[in-house]
Amino acid sequence: MQSAPATILWGLVLAVHLAAMAAWVGGMVYALFVLRPSLGLLDATQRTSVQLQTLKRFLRLIWHVMPLVLVTGWAMEIFREGGFAGANWHINAMQGLGVLMALLFGAIYFGPFQKARRALRPQPATFERIRSLISIKLALGILVIVVASLGHQF
Repeated sequence: MQSAPATILWGLVLAVHLAAMAAWVGGMVYALFVLRPSLGLLDATQRTSVQLQTLKRFLRLIWHVMPLVLVTGWAMEIFREGGFAGANWHINAMQGLGVLMALLFGAIYFGPFQKARRALRPQPATFERIRSLISIKLALGILVIVVASLGHQF
């Protein structure tokens, strides 16, 4: 049985983990299903400017949120559960999917986002590439949520 301070500590670590994951997945939902359709109301110059500014802010947020998700997940498994040797399947699945999402984030940030940022007139195909990678990441994020739910013992 854990002491009250330890229970509170791990509860807070879990809360940070879940809040960071909610920001990450929720941001992708917002980008794909709210912002993108709304951009059609703007002319091409305004659309490009809004897309770049929005991506810049969102990706900056993910630079902070992504490490929180990974580090808090690893901390809970290593320090609370005793390591990955005896981890259940859902823990390994969440870890693998989370690392894959982080790698895709890096591919977006260092690939098409930098290309769009440096271009005088970013091409729509560049934003479409970013959108398709975010769609893949969103599917992985939803899969993480499903895996976490399936692995949870009520």
